Amino acid sequence: MNFKKTMGMLGAGLAMAMLAGAPAPAAEVKLSGASCFPIGSPPSKPFERVVAEINKQGKGIIQIDLKGGAPAIGSPFTLTQKMSRGVYDIIGCTEAYFGNVIPEAPVFRFSEYPYSELRKNGGLALASKLLAEKGIHYIGRHHDFGPFYLWLSKKIDKPDLTGLHLRVAPVYTAFFKALGATVQTSNIGQIYTYMENGTVQGYGWPALGWVPSWVKVTKYRVEPGFYSAALHTMANLKKWNTLTQEQKDLITRIVLEFEAKAEPSSAAFQARLAAQKKKTAEQGLTAITFTGADAEKWLSTARKAGWDEVIERSPENGPVLKKLFTR
Repeated sequence: MNFKKTMGMLGAGLAMAMLAGAPAPAAEVKLSGASCFPIGSPPSKPFERVVAEINKQGKGIIQIDLKGGAPAIGSPFTLTQKMSRGVYDIIGCTEAYFGNVIPEAPVFRFSEYPYSELRKNGGLALASKLLAEKGIHYIGRHHDFGPFYLWLSKKIDKPDLTGLHLRVAPVYTAFFKALGATVQTSNIGQIYTYMENGTVQGYGWPALGWVPSWVKVTKYRVEPGFYSAALHTMANLKKWNTLTQEQKDLITRIVLEFEAKAEPSSAAFQARLAAQKKKTAEQGLTAITFTGADAEKWLSTARKAGWDEVIERSPENGPVLKKLFTR
């Protein structure tokens, strides 16, 4: 047999053997996703943008199939629980809806530090550890709507909510009750109706998560704002651990890029907040601004009521988290 031909055949055979033994390229993985808010609503859009960016950059690597949002797919208060059990792989949610998973969840809204600092001082590490114990991998804060406000259909002159019926989420229930309000819960879709028919005279909500139609039933915004309306991306821990490092890195990098852009202390964020307040003012909504002792009472009551609730529910972790999340 010709020597060159023989060597060529051997080389081809060796190449085929090497290919046969090489690991196959990782197949594109599809994760099921869900939002804690109605798809297309202002609070849901930030997570939808995260999903779109992951799908754009993750072609051939990883994709997210966004199945829908609460309440169409079920109560927002059960979505994180469902994800921890594997019903969904990845979700976008506010901590207001996963206090039934870990009692320490409210600390995310009480933070007095940028998230970049919480990643350095151990605050997020401890909160992430508590979530991991429930089968959840914390990825990052993908958006922040800034401070919460009390929005009203009737005017008040001091930080006393006695006699007011307010729609609440767990975010600010303890705070509003501490100032004398009567409270009740509802889903986001019922807020307009309840305000329109007088069932409630107000509700808590962040300015940058504002639903435009609510201006028709709202007359006042109470200043100063309190807490922080952060939205978080989280994944089922068991599913997360099946992903390749490349897939994990891609998702994490994109979420953290969104996290950095969402920092409330940035000039861009403050400009958006100012623009939103200007817009609602032009639509006839008036600010009730507490100053001096009234402002101090408003903010100190919010802080104390919130942390007292966390520490009561989590006497071991609550005090530690307070030191890490507050100045």
